Amino acid sequence: MAIFSVFVVNKAGGLIYQLDSYAPRAEAEKTFSYPLDLLLKLHDDRVLVAFGQRDGIRVGHAVLAINGVDVSGKYTADGKEVLEYLGNPANYPVSIRFGRPRLTSNEKLMLASMFHSLFAIGSQLSPEQGSSGIEMLETDTFKLHCFQTLTGIKFVVLADPRQAGIDSLLRKIYEIYSDFALKNPFYSLEMPIRCELFDQNLKLALEVAEKAGTFGPGS
Repeated sequence: MAIFSVFVVNKAGGLIYQLDSYAPRAEAEKTFSYPLDLLLKLHDDRVLVAFGQRDGIRVGHAVLAINGVDVSGKYTADGKEVLEYLGNPANYPVSIRFGRPRLTSNEKLMLASMFHSLFAIGSQLSPEQGSSGIEMLETDTFKLHCFQTLTGIKFVVLADPRQAGIDSLLRKIYEIYSDFALKNPFYSLEMPIRCELFDQNLKLALEVAEKAGTFGPGS
């Protein structure tokens, strides 16, 4: 079982907290000789596979690491420009790790805002008055669970479809938010949550939930 990530969205639709707990990725790492038999192109500041599929590497996958050095955008962690480095025959053989591109901070902000709008649309589409909006979205690889408080704060958890006890976990996260964010004299309501105790207790709650498979009262 796994809990992939946690989002906290304020009543205006702004992302005020996000934590990646576990990110399963279909990654493939291969050693290549020159010339590279894949076509790579820069798109949205990422180096992506534009043509050529092999050994688990797919079109749209991003370059995640070169020779064990992580890649962020179009540069490696040690400052090398990816396309320039891979275009130099002297750098081969080279080991490249490919996988699904990681979301940027701006993309996470945009997705949180989009979900906020979808939540409101779900509430308006309801044939009954006072609908809570979207509480769960399900795909074949994950479930999105949402709990909205009376003040409009949304706690969103993305988890493995088989993970049980998410409703209890969401309420536990709300307790942690109330105890360690709201009671922090340096925290302003609706602003991004930057509180070490909130981080620590949230991570502990996620660990307990994952190990147990359920998150019962009093855990």
